[in-house]
Amino acid sequence: MQATPSRTTDPAHDILRYEYQPLSAIFSPKTVAVIGATEKRNSVGRTLLWNLISNPFGGTVFPVNPNRGSVLGIKAYPSIAEVPEPVDLAIIVTPAPTVPDVVRQCAAAGVKGAIILSAGFKEIGPAGVELEREILECARRSQMRIIGPNCLGVMNPISGLNATFASAMAIPGHVGFISQSGALCTSILDWSFQENVGFSAFVSIGSMLDVGWGDLIYYLGNDPNTTSIVIYMESIGDARSFLSAAREVALTKPIIVIKAGRTEAAAKAAASHTGALAGSDDVLDAAFRRCGVLRVYHIAHLFSLSELLAKQPRPKGPRLTILTNAGGPGVLTTDTLLVEGGTLAQLSSETTEALNQVLPPQWSHSNPIDILGDADPERYAKAFEIAAKDPNGDGLLVILTPQAMTDPTQTAEQLKFHALQGRKKPILASWMGGAEVAAGAKILNQANIATFPYPDTAVRMFNYMCRYTYNLRGLYETPTVAVAQDHLFTFETARDLIEKVRQDGRTLLTEFESKQLLASYDIPIVETRIARTAEDAVAAAEAIGYPVVLKLLSETITHKTDVGGVKLNLSGAEQVRGAFEAIATSVEKKVGAEHFQGVTVQEMLQLDGYELIIGSSLDPQFGPVLLFGTGGQLVEVFKDRTLALPPLNTTLARRMMEQTKIYKALLGVRGRPPVDIEALELLMVRFSHLVVEQPWIKEIDINPLLASEDRLVALDARVVLHDPDTPEAQLSKPAIRPYPHQYVTRWVSQQGTAIAIRPISPEDEPMAVKFHEGLSEESVYLRYAHLIKLSSRVAHDRLSRLCFIDYNREMALVGEYADPETGERQLIGIGRLSRVYGTDDAEFSLLVSDAFQRQGLGTELLKQLLHIGREEKLNRIVAEILTDNRVMQHICEKLGFTLKRMIGEPMVRAERIINN
Repeated sequence: MQATPSRTTDPAHDILRYEYQPLSAIFSPKTVAVIGATEKRNSVGRTLLWNLISNPFGGTVFPVNPNRGSVLGIKAYPSIAEVPEPVDLAIIVTPAPTVPDVVRQCAAAGVKGAIILSAGFKEIGPAGVELEREILECARRSQMRIIGPNCLGVMNPISGLNATFASAMAIPGHVGFISQSGALCTSILDWSFQENVGFSAFVSIGSMLDVGWGDLIYYLGNDPNTTSIVIYMESIGDARSFLSAAREVALTKPIIVIKAGRTEAAAKAAASHTGALAGSDDVLDAAFRRCGVLRVYHIAHLFSLSELLAKQPRPKGPRLTILTNAGGPGVLTTDTLLVEGGTLAQLSSETTEALNQVLPPQWSHSNPIDILGDADPERYAKAFEIAAKDPNGDGLLVILTPQAMTDPTQTAEQLKFHALQGRKKPILASWMGGAEVAAGAKILNQANIATFPYPDTAVRMFNYMCRYTYNLRGLYETPTVAVAQDHLFTFETARDLIEKVRQDGRTLLTEFESKQLLASYDIPIVETRIARTAEDAVAAAEAIGYPVVLKLLSETITHKTDVGGVKLNLSGAEQVRGAFEAIATSVEKKVGAEHFQGVTVQEMLQLDGYELIIGSSLDPQFGPVLLFGTGGQLVEVFKDRTLALPPLNTTLARRMMEQTKIYKALLGVRGRPPVDIEALELLMVRFSHLVVEQPWIKEIDINPLLASEDRLVALDARVVLHDPDTPEAQLSKPAIRPYPHQYVTRWVSQQGTAIAIRPISPEDEPMAVKFHEGLSEESVYLRYAHLIKLSSRVAHDRLSRLCFIDYNREMALVGEYADPETGERQLIGIGRLSRVYGTDDAEFSLLVSDAFQRQGLGTELLKQLLHIGREEKLNRIVAEILTDNRVMQHICEKLGFTLKRMIGEPMVRAERIINN
């Protein structure tokens, strides 16, 4: 009872290699029309046409100009409709006001892709925005994809396509380059000729009317000629699309971004240039970490790092070993390494002893390994071989300075030989000097050993690589707690509480309401009681037990200390009465009596722990953003905090904490015991679920959250809601889709077995391993159309991708069975629905464990997938099924699929339209 999706390979190994590529018409066209082609010298239309015909790409070019019979000696046509062949790609260079009508003509002619080079759209204001609206509306109806407007165009150096008005064609290579700035494209192009850097694609994306970052990342992720993707970004555009695509592709190809607008002034300039809004730069950093993208801050580093990641293995950690023939450069390099986040490897005793055997007694006996100025090629080679094997090092940097006994060329030859012997860690080199070291540097580069003129640059590249490894590890690591199935919290309770506040016309929750909201998600709070009078306060205090704290209860005031609204360490009834009156009087004097609704009474806790802050606010591009860091009254002074995008799992929560200074203290310092980090992770995960599941929350923070060795407790909380008049459609959505609780169901099999059917979660990986261990060879063959070894099927990098999915791109349902005697949970079936990128179609696959086949589970999973497809507004669902798989074919027919034999293949194609 297995079905295979219509992909060429197992989805975990080649997730996006679909037969249909929506951007192929733009990057690999057979016919190109230039609308606006002209012979006017130094014009865009002439330059573009000349670039197309002078760089043969294997296709035909049709000039379109209503006023000329030919352009540059090529027959011209009055309109796209009169071009004698179907056109794959139209390149539009006419004035902006004419472009909507030109696009309508292209759509009517069946053009599949267009590049709009013209400027004068949203960057000029409302009139340009309206032009874009007309263009996009037409493109959506006809399913034509558009790059631009206001762009330089597209090059495919591999095929020879030069659909730009740049002055030269890029060198063929393996870097996919995308830029939001056409001017920067020309500068990078000039630089690439000097440095001999080649490209698999060279794209000026313009203002991203249609095709955006996500589309291009997916396309280049599939492109076999592209080994890394380099991006110059001014605005993020569709944040959800970017994150989804980047996270998918970054696991197999490095994505390196340089983002303009880090400062407020630069952000405004970028916004003006692209007509887009700029969000917080710190939030963008958090987004890049979340999806495995590596950010750099200098243009020169973009391509060096791209080349380095393509040639060298990634370091497993930040520990660098430095081998040098001069102490000064070694010390300076160490400074750069440590200041910028790296770590100096501690040489093992075995390494030190081995180096003692081959180096003079005066060597440094530590890292950096100074092998002295008279080091010859043989000494370099022996020291290199020993240092490369040190288990404490995650990378190795070799520095050479030209001295009397130095032979840069022969030393490079020696290192080249040894470096090619089973390389398991990155090896970098810095051959310092000019012409005398050039030959050696060339030898190293040809051996794929990245070589830099200065060692501090090499160290920065190593630190970047470490950061890339760190970011990717967050995508690979398996979380420890399945919060998605933890029903201790009830988001319905929270929703009802929020709705009551909204019905009152309020946007601010009282402290008491805020804590009740936290409690509904099982976030521990200190016992809190409301007191409207002084005597009520005394009664509450005596019930709780002295000492107590009194805090202002107000529906309008957020920061209670600003109005004298907090009284601590009250140890008797008279102190409580006095504190009540003092708070009431202070509020009346400072802001008015109408802001006083009483007080809350709480236990006075001994602050024997750390004060933390956990919060969330909205970013204009990414929606809700989480904050974690050092809390308390000095939160703005210390500014020890980090940001992340919700929702979190336990791995991502730990990653978030690791970005702060307080994290080291939480692990235990100066004899103090550590905080329960696992409990804190779980609390942060629940808080993230609260944020994404309650969209009416505009701002929320817990400050302080008291963290000690034996407890975590929210001492104070603040929640602000959106204005009650806000249309629900305008509420911010998280950039990363949260766990889809709405697809959790219960089902009883034909044998009466109770089974939970729910979306898969990252925490399911251990159960997925056991699931695959129980499959027969027949089940594996029917699912994948060939046998795949168990070791390959349960490999961590594969299963982590299948379990930690992007719910916006695909949905996987699991059938979960709990043994009634032992309570042990196990997966017994997996159904997957994956969108075909660029369409409203999806492919399904099914895999049911042998012990639970022929009990109706496969049919139920497919029913649920069809329901999800309708809810997700899909149009068609398809799969390819082996002709031998009669059971799966019968299920499909029963559920309304049409089956069609695939000519020349032992497969049947199943297809069903679900939304017309």
